Amino acid sequence: MSPTAGTSPGSQPDNKTTFPVGISPRNSRRPEQVHPPSMSARPHPEEADRVAPDELPHLRRCVELAAEALADGDEPFGSVLVAADGTALAEDRNRVAGGDHTRHPEFELARWAAANLTPDQRAAATVFTSGEHCPMCAAAHGWVGLGRIVYVASSEQLLGWLAELGVPPPPVRALPIRDVVPGLAVQGPIPELADQVHELHRSFHRRESRTDAGRS
Repeated sequence: MSPTAGTSPGSQPDNKTTFPVGISPRNSRRPEQVHPPSMSARPHPEEADRVAPDELPHLRRCVELAAEALADGDEPFGSVLVAADGTALAEDRNRVAGGDHTRHPEFELARWAAANLTPDQRAAATVFTSGEHCPMCAAAHGWVGLGRIVYVASSEQLLGWLAELGVPPPPVRALPIRDVVPGLAVQGPIPELADQVHELHRSFHRRESRTDAGRS
């Protein structure tokens, strides 16, 4: 996906916000310019294993988006970009079924943020997501300077689920986000929602197995 016409990653956004194909705006109001809190002030997984109550709706929306992806024949992943004041700015879900395996929601949101938010707004924002970023998405997140990540299920959990189902691991090695972006504030997994994400992945791969069996 190319950047929105008239903008480029890292440029100052103009007064009109546009949304690339596949990105859904959650609120047309541009976020207020804020100074991001220091990394030390943000939750760390070893220090806080539960998200704030007002953040759970964003995570539930990620699970809903993952379910939408599954219903559309895609892998069940969904993500929401949220401003420092709690405003949901944009959302997306996996779109790799067409053959382009870079169409991850976290990657798309990073590109949207680069085109539409100032550096301070990006640093103060949070990406909520149903599954921990892959190395590609973590790198995009780090390069555009986005802030905290909160994920429902970890890459380690996903690999365990795949192994249970006899599914080979993905072609790119799963790495913890902070192995790719050192010092980034990361929180997850979120136990109260992880079972829902597990069931979505189980449904996807069981369906894929039936489809493969029907072709043989």
